[in-house]
Amino acid sequence: MATPAKTYTMAAIAVGFIGALFALIGGGGLLSLVGALLCFLGSVLGVLFWRYGYIMIPLITERTKIVMMSDLGYEIPPTQDVVLKSSGGIFYASAFLGLKIFESATEKTNEETMSYNQFFERAISNIKYVTKIAYLLYVEDVGEKRKLIETKRAEGQLRLARERDKGQPDVLKIDRLEREVAIWDNQLTKLIKGVKPMGVIAYAQTTAVGLSKDAAMAGARSQANELKTVLANALNVEVVNLTGDEMLKCFEWEKFFPMTAQEMEESVI
Repeated sequence: MATPAKTYTMAAIAVGFIGALFALIGGGGLLSLVGALLCFLGSVLGVLFWRYGYIMIPLITERTKIVMMSDLGYEIPPTQDVVLKSSGGIFYASAFLGLKIFESATEKTNEETMSYNQFFERAISNIKYVTKIAYLLYVEDVGEKRKLIETKRAEGQLRLARERDKGQPDVLKIDRLEREVAIWDNQLTKLIKGVKPMGVIAYAQTTAVGLSKDAAMAGARSQANELKTVLANALNVEVVNLTGDEMLKCFEWEKFFPMTAQEMEESVI
């Protein structure tokens, strides 16, 4: 199944290319003006679709009621938040959640790890349906990782300073930002000591069944919302609903996934 972001990006580039041709052959007249506008529009849309396709494409498909179909029988509804498939008159819908992990288990004490595992097991036991949690691991480039950590730490310190300077600062937000900055500090210290950074991409999948497409989709969305709360509390991570190209990447990773760290990092928005 071709990813929507790539399709829309290539279409935008084609519009820009045609506009550039019009601008060159227009001789400074109206055709050149139209060509320049098309070139500008194609360039801007190409960048937007490539960088923010996971936001823009679901908005476009939902408003235009575009349904994507694959040659394997899978269907992506206009909302682009689930993957549908029918079998024997029964419909199955899968929803995907992204897990943003900021703290490694190796950074916890033995007591914290034991408490974390116990709480996680109790929380997961409340889920009444099969859930898949996948982790993709790879060794990151040290130089690029250090630049990223230093940038994230600076951003966290800036947000923390702004919150502290407020007339009535949010104590809980300050605590969260302080922990975030401490995490970036800890990761930077490890890099300086020569510890190789490990990249982690984690996502969860839940599937619901129904006698109609709407019933299956409603079930998958309901399960995803419940799972989102459970995982956020159990794993102490940020959990987000995946849509559009981000969702399709996870769906494709069920069959094949990038073979190098560079490909993996480039595939993450």
